[in-house]
Amino acid sequence: MNTTVKDTILGETIILFQQEGIEAFSEDELRQKLDISQATFNELFSSKANLVRQTLLFDIEKQQKYQKELVKDAKSAIEEILLMIQNGIKNMKATNPAYILDLQQHYPEVWQIALDHLNTHSYHQIYDILNRGVQGGEFRKDLNLQLVTKIMLEMVGLLLNPQVFPPERYSLSEVYRSIYLYYIRGICTENGAKNADNFFAKYSV
Repeated sequence: MNTTVKDTILGETIILFQQEGIEAFSEDELRQKLDISQATFNELFSSKANLVRQTLLFDIEKQQKYQKELVKDAKSAIEEILLMIQNGIKNMKATNPAYILDLQQHYPEVWQIALDHLNTHSYHQIYDILNRGVQGGEFRKDLNLQLVTKIMLEMVGLLLNPQVFPPERYSLSEVYRSIYLYYIRGICTENGAKNADNFFAKYSV
């Protein structure tokens, strides 16, 4: 099977999942939506759970490439991290909360992959940005980088916990904004805060 064909299928599947949730579709309904035969499905995926797993891995890789492109022209560490937060808010607005809930409740092994990615790739990514920001005088020099990075990652778990922020009661994008943007400003130096203000003047977050 052509890799491009498989990538196209995975790209269409992640859109379906993030718009409607995973459990909104049976395996047969997914095949119909994706316009692929049973034979093609069986050739590419051993089960619906395997499709979910491959789709998440595909999305992680896509997001990593996009983030590199997103921040390549950032003029400062504060702009870099705020661009990533802005992108996170946009993704949150576009994602049906059912997608996260379905991963957590029905595909815990796949959800663990997402958490592991958060605690490895995302940890180092945030740590490196914060470290550059400290060296550049944008973030306070008294920061405990390991602790602040851990806090920022734990905020993700807090945000995605439906028992803390039930999606029917709270806008996840507003929770995301409230958790992150105010925290980031609190760890800025005066110079960093000015850079943050300049960012908000240029971009709608």
